[in-house]
Amino acid sequence: MYHSVTANANESKGLTISIKNLETQFKFLKENGYTSLHFDDLQSLKKPTDFPEKTVIITFDDVYVNQLEYAYPLLQKYELKACFYIPFQYIGAVNAWDKDNEPIMTVEQLKAMDSKTIELGLHSFEHRRYSDLSIETIQEDFDKCKAFIIENTLNVNNTLAYPYGNFPKKTQEQLAFFNILNENKIAYGLRIGNRVNTFPFKDNYQVQRLDIKGEDSLKAFEKKLKKGKRWF
Repeated sequence: MYHSVTANANESKGLTISIKNLETQFKFLKENGYTSLHFDDLQSLKKPTDFPEKTVIITFDDVYVNQLEYAYPLLQKYELKACFYIPFQYIGAVNAWDKDNEPIMTVEQLKAMDSKTIELGLHSFEHRRYSDLSIETIQEDFDKCKAFIIENTLNVNNTLAYPYGNFPKKTQEQLAFFNILNENKIAYGLRIGNRVNTFPFKDNYQVQRLDIKGEDSLKAFEKKLKKGKRWF
């Protein structure tokens, strides 16, 4: 799981990663025989034995312009696929939820990326924590996403990355939330997690993502790939 990308190596920390570190990681994946997939690719895998042995799904949240400028060319250079997750209300604007005025791609920029490299997915409409919202409000958020996608003829996969990795944890609220996902034909829901996933997933609505930090060394990146974050 990635977020912002920067050309300044001194800013590579937390949710922001430098081009240099990102390229080092992508080069490692390419040279060590990893296969990158889109979530749409999973639908053609009928059984675990169809799954490539060393597989990653690379994800970027928030569709920042810096991802288009810096990550997208690197993905093409190393022939890797990635999934970009869109907070639809902020397309063509800035990430107001963080108040740091990071520009977000326009519809035209989203459409300009090669779909063989980039799979687009949902990151909610308003980028709010699902655990703070009623079921009715969550459905309204989905309705707004659908309307935007149709109006702008975007090709968006039915995979949802939860804003802040957040979703209801209490049993009844969680069941209602997962029912809403099912009713809206969401195939996979992505959280933040500490473990490497196995396929088929134990729970399609709790697919775990490893949070790659800007300050991670290549050794730390390699260990996360193989063992998740449990080794810390």
